[in-house]
Amino acid sequence: MKDAMRAEPTASDGSPKAPRRPTIGVFDSGFGGLTVLKALLELVPDADYVYFGDTARLPYGSKSVETVGRYAVEAAHYLESHGAQMLVIACNTATALALDRITSAAHVPVVGVIEPGAEAAALSTKNQKIVVIGTDATVSSHAYRTALEARGLSAREKACPLLVPLVEEGWVEHAVTEQVAHIYLTEAFADGFRNADTMVLGCTHYPLLKSLLRRVTPDHVNIVDSAETTARAVASHLGQLVPAAGQEERRALPRMKFFATDSVEKFRRLGERFLGHPIVDVQHVDLKE
Repeated sequence: MKDAMRAEPTASDGSPKAPRRPTIGVFDSGFGGLTVLKALLELVPDADYVYFGDTARLPYGSKSVETVGRYAVEAAHYLESHGAQMLVIACNTATALALDRITSAAHVPVVGVIEPGAEAAALSTKNQKIVVIGTDATVSSHAYRTALEARGLSAREKACPLLVPLVEEGWVEHAVTEQVAHIYLTEAFADGFRNADTMVLGCTHYPLLKSLLRRVTPDHVNIVDSAETTARAVASHLGQLVPAAGQEERRALPRMKFFATDSVEKFRRLGERFLGHPIVDVQHVDLKE
């Protein structure tokens, strides 16, 4: 992460002012990053948020590394232009393929979803065997496996491509979704990974399936939610970046703005499933190719 220098605010009489609430920018190719925002609202309530969903250009998984990097940098600069003092890349594909490029192009600290998830898995496991489930693009990048093996762990990555459309269809407790998840996880926990004791949710859609996944995952397995671990990483870094807000500011609800590159109405409708409450302030953005 980049360091940020911040002067101590003072009032006209020279006394310290109550610190200003930080603004955190959250970027995703679509809706899944709203689960990261939901976790951030719980763990970092003393901040304001701007969210950018590149819904017109998803999925990122079918695009080249160069294209994903270009799209992600455009989104990062857009969020910075709207006051973001920290960027959270709440997209596993963008984190896997373009985190270094985003970090180099940004002027504020950047947090991705993969390293926090890998670190939490390392702290969770007792036998150093980890299963990671994610989209085809994230699994093909081997970003989680690389991060886990760098920590001395054995990792099996399993692509579960049908889970994202099932979540977006709203079938989070449907029997079909449970059957599909059971098939995927039976394959993931086969052979040498039958006794793996930790599973990382390597897609930000998957937290909506957590209760279902718990039912079909072996009882001895601890589930690591990369949305929650990312929020904890942000909370930890913000503790160093800015002081906690004053009591008067703490009582205020976070301000949230949302930007989407496709239908605003669809973003509101689908986004509420991920965030858990109504989404009001959504603006359409047209980023030119």
